[in-house]
Amino acid sequence: MLWVQSCACFAAYYHYNHGLVPFPTETDPEIDVQLPSMPLLKHDEVPSYLRPSTPFAFLRTAILGQFKKLDKPFCVLIDTFQELEPEIVEYMSKFCLITTVGPLVKYPEVPNSTIRCDMMKPDDCIEWLDSKPASSVIYISFGTVVYLKQEQVDEIAKALLATGISFLWVMKPPAKEFGLPFHTLPEGFLEKVGDNGKILLWSPQVKVLTHPSISCFMSHCGWNSVLETLSCGVPIIALPQWGDQVTNAVYLVDVFKTGLRMGRGKGKKGITPKEEVAKCFVEATLGLKAKDLKSNALKWKLAAEEAIADGGSSDRNMQTFIDEVKNRCRAQQ
Repeated sequence: MLWVQSCACFAAYYHYNHGLVPFPTETDPEIDVQLPSMPLLKHDEVPSYLRPSTPFAFLRTAILGQFKKLDKPFCVLIDTFQELEPEIVEYMSKFCLITTVGPLVKYPEVPNSTIRCDMMKPDDCIEWLDSKPASSVIYISFGTVVYLKQEQVDEIAKALLATGISFLWVMKPPAKEFGLPFHTLPEGFLEKVGDNGKILLWSPQVKVLTHPSISCFMSHCGWNSVLETLSCGVPIIALPQWGDQVTNAVYLVDVFKTGLRMGRGKGKKGITPKEEVAKCFVEATLGLKAKDLKSNALKWKLAAEEAIADGGSSDRNMQTFIDEVKNRCRAQQ
């Protein structure tokens, strides 16, 4: 089994499936959840598919289907690394063979490979980034699926204008099957920004995150993006929406110490207002807080590189897995 979320989220689904600790219910929807070897999760920090109010109950059913069959795989490969989640990896290893093999994004590319994971061809932006000073650009992207409310897009745009901080903003077109409108920007926004900002439909994310001009990453906190930003040593501004994103944000801010939480949508209609957005932009790019976030992020970058290097924790685990597959194949011959 390959689990492509965090081990913490794996633990949440496992405990929910087996009824080991109380989770929010329809009669008590706002209880906090205390899982072993994990920080306390408030009701809105539990993976949202496990909450009674989720509109995606079918996804909960699909994911839990994997946990009902955990007796079949001989191990669970998790796209994380031992040093990132040591306590919960050790604890969950009591229940099944947890094998950390990540971050998979850091493994060297196969030479001449045509395999790609982009949802569309990335726009060219590296030359523009080359023209910007070191640690001066906020990178903004919300992954392949998340679609923000137009009101939140407006507040982000107003905050960028108010702070004057350079930005690279991915505004992907919504999936056609959802029938959603394209996001728009406030009238005159691009004219006011000029060369201080750049809008893309899609970006080469890892190349962007490794660019020296990037100061921080404003993200929905999907696990792929979390591992990419940690592996690249870039602080994050967390704007989670649903699924595992809300739990990942807790770890980024409170455990990994590389992130700022951009509110909980306490404004009108659950929108984080421009004042709070602007405050996060400034804190993540200027002053002592920014230095601390960057210092912590660089520590995780080094830890991720060591995990997949020869003899590192993920490298050893991957080789052990391969050896086990070989042994089982020989035994069946």
